[in-house]
Amino acid sequence: MTEISERAAVRRLNDRLGFGPAPGDLDAGYDATVRRLLGPLTDPAAAAVTPPTGLAPPMAEKKDPAEKKDPDEKKDREAKKAAARQRAAQERTLGVWWLDRMVVSRTAAERLTWFWHGHFATSNQKVRNAAWMLGQNQTQRTHALGRFGDLAQAMVVDTAMIRWLDGQKNRRGTPNENLAREYLELFTLGIGKYTEKDVAEGARCLTGWVLGKDGKGATFQRKRFDSGSKTLLGRTGAFDAKGFAALALAQPASTNFVIGRLWFRLVSPTPPDSTTAGRLTTAYGADRDVRSLLTAMVAEPAFRDPASGLVKQPVEWAAGLMRALGVRPGKLDEKEQTKLLAGLRGMGQLPFRPPSVGGWPAGASWLTTSAGLTRLQLAQHLVKQADLSAVEDAKDKVAAVAAVLGVDGWSARTKDALAGVKDPAQLTAVAACAPEYVVSG
Repeated sequence: MTEISERAAVRRLNDRLGFGPAPGDLDAGYDATVRRLLGPLTDPAAAAVTPPTGLAPPMAEKKDPAEKKDPDEKKDREAKKAAARQRAAQERTLGVWWLDRMVVSRTAAERLTWFWHGHFATSNQKVRNAAWMLGQNQTQRTHALGRFGDLAQAMVVDTAMIRWLDGQKNRRGTPNENLAREYLELFTLGIGKYTEKDVAEGARCLTGWVLGKDGKGATFQRKRFDSGSKTLLGRTGAFDAKGFAALALAQPASTNFVIGRLWFRLVSPTPPDSTTAGRLTTAYGADRDVRSLLTAMVAEPAFRDPASGLVKQPVEWAAGLMRALGVRPGKLDEKEQTKLLAGLRGMGQLPFRPPSVGGWPAGASWLTTSAGLTRLQLAQHLVKQADLSAVEDAKDKVAAVAAVLGVDGWSARTKDALAGVKDPAQLTAVAACAPEYVVSG
């Protein structure tokens, strides 16, 4: 099998397990890069970007129908608009904070937190509570490189997840199957690996969880829990939420499903062959160890295969570009932050806003003409915030911009196109939209 060069492989590691290389990262060896990304338990640079405080649900929510109608309807409308503005401001603060963490992160933990956000996709469009979204985000980060079982157990009773998939409507006698179905199909087993009876019985396992008033998190109320015997996934017992999760995780299909999802997003669109899958299953092990699995994945020949290119998602692309340019989202003024988020929205991807429980698409879905135009506009905006002296002062500006962006080489066609762009800022923006940068080589 033909392999990409060592330098290109190091770049691929930084793209797949991080958000692109920082200046100097491509000079490190492959093994040293693996140790940096997958070895540390903590990431001091990312940890220094402290999460926002004071996130609270807006005061103006739906009124109790028993209350008398407010005679001042205009005042009521203004209160609702103010609440909507407050929610939007909090979500904006949260999104910029996470982008800031992505830009400075030095280990794979932040990249895997992003992966799990897409896997256990939850949108603030429906949750409408930035504090709950932050709580889920922190949980996913805590378990990002740990045991998948711990993460899956935490997600089944996560407050934002319960709100997102109507878990608070699930009670004894009137089960709501939404969370149970998606948990089996999209989070743990995959399509066709469960029955409708498993869904119905699983919903009974998940009864009893309710959302607190005034934005407080989910709590368990035993009086709403169906404590009767349930039969699902080949077992019978008085299972609760954690019991339901454990049953799903114990299915052989769960191992194959999780490995397949990580492989598809981080290694190659081509599934691993049976021999490779066997090695990966061994690395994942009974503990469902994500760090061990990823270490095995990047050691596979397929990781260095030239055919294993992946199109960067908009957030991955933007975070990597800001890292390369030394631009910190958290240090931009409010107007510039708004432009950044608007650009990502225009490309179809914002943190905390997946389009559905299925998460975001992959591959060529991000290469539409409209997305390409928005990508160029955002690149032009970001380069204005950067110090481009390394490009401006270089004799070979095309080579210099490759070094800035961490691109190990341009194709002849791209090199010819870039050679015709004389302005350093425009050159950098155009280069950031070239196939060699948009695709994680």
